Amino acid sequence: MDSSSIWNLCLILASLAPSALCANLPRPVNVPFGRNYVPTWAYDHIKYFNGGSEVQLHLDKYTGTGFQSKGSYLFGHFSMNIKMVAGDSAGTVTAFYLTSQNSEHDEIDFEFLGNRTGQPYILQTNVFTGGKGDREQRIYLWFDPTLKYHTYSILWNLYQIVFFVDNIPIRVFKNAKNLGVRFPFNQPMKMYNSLWNADDWATRGGLEKTDWSKAPFIAHYKGFHIDGCETSVEAKFCATQGQRWWDQPRFRDLDASQWRWLRWVRRKFTIYNYCTDRKRYPKLSPECRTNRDI
Repeated sequence: MDSSSIWNLCLILASLAPSALCANLPRPVNVPFGRNYVPTWAYDHIKYFNGGSEVQLHLDKYTGTGFQSKGSYLFGHFSMNIKMVAGDSAGTVTAFYLTSQNSEHDEIDFEFLGNRTGQPYILQTNVFTGGKGDREQRIYLWFDPTLKYHTYSILWNLYQIVFFVDNIPIRVFKNAKNLGVRFPFNQPMKMYNSLWNADDWATRGGLEKTDWSKAPFIAHYKGFHIDGCETSVEAKFCATQGQRWWDQPRFRDLDASQWRWLRWVRRKFTIYNYCTDRKRYPKLSPECRTNRDI
């Protein structure tokens, strides 16, 4: 189900009963690229269409490219409509992520790992806190992400980080500071998007290499929604903390409907979860013992 179908379903369900799938998150506001973003590198590999309401990132054997938010943010809701590289995309990574600028950086990652023609994309998510990552989860998507645009979103507040695909939660990372687990809360982050070559690890652990005869590889972006607390990179708190919609009680946890959707994703589409990888992590991470997202 694509993002437009989800919202049409929302309108139907809203007339029957409250629907957490729809009502719990404001609808993203689509804006032109230049409102919130600037190119990061290889400017000539970014192509603009429809007055800047859509961009294409191009990857060839010389370089990939990317763009970043103009501002830095402490908490908020960030979304992007993306159509992935079609055809043989092995070795490529299309990314949508938040990251801080410090050495002990915080990071919230969507990474879409390309594959050989006919094989599904893998969506990898990860959370870095204080420079420590190793919290990968991987899923197959329930649709072909190369055929049309789908909406990928991050909700980040003091209580949780939630990853959404077409408004369906696919992962939640709760604030577990009571367990000694660091949580991103005092380092502003910028939003980044990129298309790059990672054939040393991205597809089957690096066994499948990028076929440069298929270049250029093209990823499509539009939407460019950011609704966050913009602040300086040195800030330790948000001036409007507690006043924005994402700080309100109903966004501090998933509700029953969202937990059901998340269980559906776990049961049908999850192919790797660091919380269940005892070979790689014999000692269970503290957040895995109490987090319902396993």
